[in-house]
Amino acid sequence: MSQIGVPKYASVHALRLAERGVTYVRVQWVDLVNTVRFRILPVSYFTRLCETARPGVGLSHVTLGLVGLNAAEGFNGTGEHLYVIDLNSFRLCPYAPGQAVVMGWFQEKAPLPNGSLANPLCPRTLLKRIVDEAQAKAGLSFLAGFESEFILLSAISPKPVTVVDGDWSCTVGNTVLMEIADDLQEAGLELQMIHAESAPGQFEVVTGPLSPLEAADAVVHTRETIYNVASKHGLRATFAPRLHADNCGNGAHLHFSVHSSKPPATGARPDAALAPTLTATERSFLQGILEQLPSLCAFTLPTSASYARMVDGIWAGGTYSCWGMDNKDAPIRLCGTQGAHHFEMKTADGTSNPYLVLASTLAAGLRGVLSGAVLTSGDCAKPVAFMSDAERKAVGLENPLRLPRTVGDARQLLQGDQYLREKLGEEFVTKYAAVNKLLEQYMRLPSEEETITRLVEYY
Repeated sequence: MSQIGVPKYASVHALRLAERGVTYVRVQWVDLVNTVRFRILPVSYFTRLCETARPGVGLSHVTLGLVGLNAAEGFNGTGEHLYVIDLNSFRLCPYAPGQAVVMGWFQEKAPLPNGSLANPLCPRTLLKRIVDEAQAKAGLSFLAGFESEFILLSAISPKPVTVVDGDWSCTVGNTVLMEIADDLQEAGLELQMIHAESAPGQFEVVTGPLSPLEAADAVVHTRETIYNVASKHGLRATFAPRLHADNCGNGAHLHFSVHSSKPPATGARPDAALAPTLTATERSFLQGILEQLPSLCAFTLPTSASYARMVDGIWAGGTYSCWGMDNKDAPIRLCGTQGAHHFEMKTADGTSNPYLVLASTLAAGLRGVLSGAVLTSGDCAKPVAFMSDAERKAVGLENPLRLPRTVGDARQLLQGDQYLREKLGEEFVTKYAAVNKLLEQYMRLPSEEETITRLVEYY
């Protein structure tokens, strides 16, 4: 990935906009409550802008901290960021013929006292910084990807109504899904699978692995494609964590693999028997995540609705920090075989900002590698909640870490986590917590029906 603000393309003309039939470009970003926002620029103006020394659009300081029409504590309408265009992120938008999209970097208009232009609240900048640090300090690189679970609705008022059963029997559902599949591939994403899920009207889209920044960009594009294609057919797609108490919820499971350029560690480690098919680096990375997992929930499970999905025994990851080989009831699932392992984090859903999910998760794992953390627990074959004391002891979980049960608890854990405050930045953690608190209040309405409707409207 190129340096922030310096695109790998020699110029905007390398994008061949006219040849591709592009007439408008969306300059797009994702705020701290995972709302996708954008400015639409005619291609002529976009081209001229990209020929300037520092191409970008001015955005108010309040941009990242809005919830509905309200600004979170610490945000106001005074001052502007420069949102600098990242041509590396360019993709066509087949769901909107003639349009394309680029992401960018929130930067300061003038250098800070330390000479930096980077804005501490920019989710993409934060992710890139963590990835660069992992490479520089530990020789680590990553591949990542998200699974996108969603439900198709025929209406959201007076209450959400599912439009199709979880199969291919409905003509309109099949049409929508195939159009989503075609559009993702036309946009240059590797579509691996699209299939029905367990809840009524629920489906899942799986795309291929990419570098972390590209993976986060890709899932944003995937969600926008799903939203727009569904809307085109008079439907509403929702990534809301859980609509029905008697059915499964929607996750946005993060898959990632850890690769080291450094020679493998020599000598026996006491945790080798706990996960014999993992390398020492992978075990340390896993331990780092398990130790921080309760605090990470502030990013991966950022709404009250998130905790209705994360319960024990329904294949959503459960409520304890643990891992298991191909265990869907563990929050961290080990997939694949020796030499080709990857991890699945199930404690993430579609209300979470994917850049922050990845940045915080990789930061936690990096801590484990840099400290040489020793894995302390073994493979959980069933939910920890349903284990006997003897079974817990057998896998090293006599006193397992419990995940937070409310978004308020998750927020408190994050604010008290000194490592994440240092690694992600004091200002970032403080302002993210303020935005998240306002979001919790905004999503709390007098009746369950109103609450669900707002949730679907937002996500």
